[in-house]
Amino acid sequence: MMTKNQVNERQQMEILAIEQLVPQDHLVRKLDAAIDFSFIYPLVENLYSDVGRPSVDPVVLIKMTFIQYTFGIRSMRQTIKEIETNVAYRWFLGFGFHTEVPHFSTFGKNYVRRFADTDLFEQIFYQVLKEVADRGLLSADHVFIDSTHVKANANKRKFEKKTVRKESRAYEQKLQEELNLDRENHGKKPFSPEKFEKEEYKEIKESTTDPESGYYVKDERTKQFAYSFHAATDEKGFVLANIVTPGNVHDSHILQPLVEKVIEKVKRPLAVAADAAYKTPAIANFLLENQILPVLPYKRPMTKEGFFKKHEYVYDEHYDCYLCPEGQVLPYRTTTKEGYRQYASSPSICSSCPVIDQCTNSKNQQKVIQRHIWQDYLDMAEELRHHTEIKEIYEQRKETVERVFADAKEKHGMRWTVLRGLKKLSMQAMLSFAAQNLKKLASWAWNPLGNKGAHTYSVS
Repeated sequence: MMTKNQVNERQQMEILAIEQLVPQDHLVRKLDAAIDFSFIYPLVENLYSDVGRPSVDPVVLIKMTFIQYTFGIRSMRQTIKEIETNVAYRWFLGFGFHTEVPHFSTFGKNYVRRFADTDLFEQIFYQVLKEVADRGLLSADHVFIDSTHVKANANKRKFEKKTVRKESRAYEQKLQEELNLDRENHGKKPFSPEKFEKEEYKEIKESTTDPESGYYVKDERTKQFAYSFHAATDEKGFVLANIVTPGNVHDSHILQPLVEKVIEKVKRPLAVAADAAYKTPAIANFLLENQILPVLPYKRPMTKEGFFKKHEYVYDEHYDCYLCPEGQVLPYRTTTKEGYRQYASSPSICSSCPVIDQCTNSKNQQKVIQRHIWQDYLDMAEELRHHTEIKEIYEQRKETVERVFADAKEKHGMRWTVLRGLKKLSMQAMLSFAAQNLKKLASWAWNPLGNKGAHTYSVS
């Protein structure tokens, strides 16, 4: 039988507390029990004056951002609208039914006037991570690294073409020293410092809306201005460190600073797992020299179809030369300033070779092979790839860092951004990943039988 609601209770009056309206298993209760947000006060104490009008409680400001990023609300303006009508959010902030909610611009003004040039958000991120570690939930022996692109708040058709200087890489100084040593060992004159200091330039598209974003091209359909969020996670999916860059910065350039941050803030991992984009001689060298196992996948050779693969040319370590499939010796020729040794064949022999069309299409009929001075480290990483333990570690990527990014985009508003500029995007990354870590901690440590409102934990 169909029932019609005959009673309109909109005007009904009740005497109750806001505490009674929030379900006991609501996520805000778990968040509140997981960490004491009063740790924020000493972090911001020196940012406030002792005179003037009373400010909005800084804990309230930060909690508002945790509401935004935990529940995937698209902007602070919308977050304030949600807080005005959502009893659970009011309870989390410590507000009553009639407490006036701050204006949506309040956080923005505080960011500009107080927080912009501080490391407050990084301190908040690592305080949450410390809470995770103190509860025995952190497992950072194996670290998983990846990046995801976040669509910038910029029209992809509004840009200017500019010529800019190429950015230096983290390992540049080390590479210069070692390649000069390699040249000397081969009887070559080392490059002068001026050779390395000579600036190289490239042409880029710079957004007129958000100049700090980078033009990202994935395929013919995906062309946009974006930022890259680079993150390192542990075996349980807790984010250990993150760095934000323009979307046109290659992933492999950020692994070293990201791992260094993990070593500094958390611990030195035993192994680092990353996808094929990170499989470079420089990364293999950095990890192995720091006693860290590189966990890298198979990378398909980028050879033109119909030509011999590089592995078909055999390297003779003793004589420092290559042998081609037809048995010709390719002796060492030089070491370039990019760190590659070049081995070249004899054109007079190649000109009569029956398989030259499978070897090279150069006009002078000479085959040149390049071998990085750190290729031995990459070969070692390739050898490790076949070990069962390494395969098992790599398989965890889809359950750790890839899942973190999937959840961040689907549940925490990381698919695009309404902010502009690297500083603001770094703030978003820190708070968004902190919210994910806190949400996981709160869910795992929640004790429904504990005292209401108390910070109780039950961790197996």
